[in-house]
Amino acid sequence: MSTSNPTPIAAQRRQAVDATLADVRHLTAQGTPDRATLAAITARLEALASHKALFSRADFPPPADTHGVGASTRYRLNPEDGDAGLALYLNSINPGKTTAPHDHTTWAVIVAVQGQEVNRLYERTDDRSDPARAQIHLAGEFTVQPGASIAFLPDDIHSIAVVGTEPTLHFHLYGRPLETLTGRVAIDPETGEVKNYNAAYFCPSEAVL
Repeated sequence: MSTSNPTPIAAQRRQAVDATLADVRHLTAQGTPDRATLAAITARLEALASHKALFSRADFPPPADTHGVGASTRYRLNPEDGDAGLALYLNSINPGKTTAPHDHTTWAVIVAVQGQEVNRLYERTDDRSDPARAQIHLAGEFTVQPGASIAFLPDDIHSIAVVGTEPTLHFHLYGRPLETLTGRVAIDPETGEVKNYNAAYFCPSEAVL
């Protein structure tokens, strides 16, 4: 998308994204948010998601079927901020995508524009003395879809499964860019093996200017 001659929709989208992030920065000015602050951030991001015409599949297409079941594309909506502070992505993921249980090492908010993503929520029960092993158990499930959002503190653990028949278009907002979260881990719920998530699974984002 060109920055020299943006379309009216692109200009409106840029304005809406900038206004949302300005409000979120105000909400997080005192440091890492607690769950009450995350609820306020979620409400602000849900307001952005209500402007569906600004976030169409034409502008944010899902991966082609030839990329396979569960293929995903992650669009960075504020690439000009680089590695500094907030990172807002719009994820388009084909049905069938799953992830290993993982943390983020920063706070996160997920809000749906379209599509369904089942989040499985885990609690860690070991004493964290062995960096190569962990014990977790499934504590609950929540389906992110339009009108139903979820938020995480840095140590919260979840996995996702994209269900239904349509690709997702979901906002993922993080306290820091995913590309910088080099310490987050994935945990095998059966064996307890711990892996570095970014090293094992992470793919680069696409910038939307």
